[in-house]
Amino acid sequence: MIYSMTGYGKSILQLPTKKISIELKSLNSKNLDLNARMPSIYREKELDIRKLLADKLERGKIDFSIYVEMTAEDTSTQINEPVVKQYMHQLKHIVDGNDLELLKMAVRFPDALNTVREEIDETEWKAIEDEINAAIELINNYRLDEGKVLETDFKNRVSIIEDLLKQVIAMDPDRIEGVRERLKKGVEELREKYDENRFEQELVYYIEKFDITEEKVRLKNHLSYFIEALNSEDSNGKKLGFISQEMGREINTIGSKSNYAPMQQLVVQMKDELEKIKEQLLNVL
Repeated sequence: MIYSMTGYGKSILQLPTKKISIELKSLNSKNLDLNARMPSIYREKELDIRKLLADKLERGKIDFSIYVEMTAEDTSTQINEPVVKQYMHQLKHIVDGNDLELLKMAVRFPDALNTVREEIDETEWKAIEDEINAAIELINNYRLDEGKVLETDFKNRVSIIEDLLKQVIAMDPDRIEGVRERLKKGVEELREKYDENRFEQELVYYIEKFDITEEKVRLKNHLSYFIEALNSEDSNGKKLGFISQEMGREINTIGSKSNYAPMQQLVVQMKDELEKIKEQLLNVL
């Protein structure tokens, strides 16, 4: 079971005076790259939020946002009544005017209004935490669905590489025989006498350099291990990436040793499928 690093989750909390929207977006990244945006009142909770997201989402380029929309009157600004009255009393000795005009002037002076610093209501924050967890669950479900699509694609491509490997194994005896015949023909064209036993010894040595038995066995094992890792309970894109690198090493070695055009064509097809796997692995958690 694998998870994609691409995902989206959104949850909305409706309170008596405000609507709070929690939004999570994620894209692929080698490590955890978290960007958090929220109103200043909630900044003191940012470290807790970051820890929660790191534990639940593990890896990826993640954008986390809290949006607040006021739906009813809710003000934290209050009139500093004693100060305003003092201003009005002083203004009466300076200018002529009724109380309304004096009030208009007084409220423009320093300290006429008090802005009370908002404090987080713990009951409200508990409700917000629940919505954050709901958004995390949504984005993880999204990631799981995307992961299932990737898993199907990986299994199909691994199956194609396995079929190509079977064709490589089937044609290997013909390849070896072809190498043998080319060498023998080359020697005969020299029109010189040669020791048949010595020639066979040199031929065996030469052919051993082109032997791909170990590479075929290792590639088959890597393909099986890749599928085993796909079916494990944990999603580990880095582990799958390491296995794909080993698969590529064996495929490249088969290609360099083959010295046989039909086999090299199969190797090219295997490389093409593997490159598509590697590209998609960049998006696996």
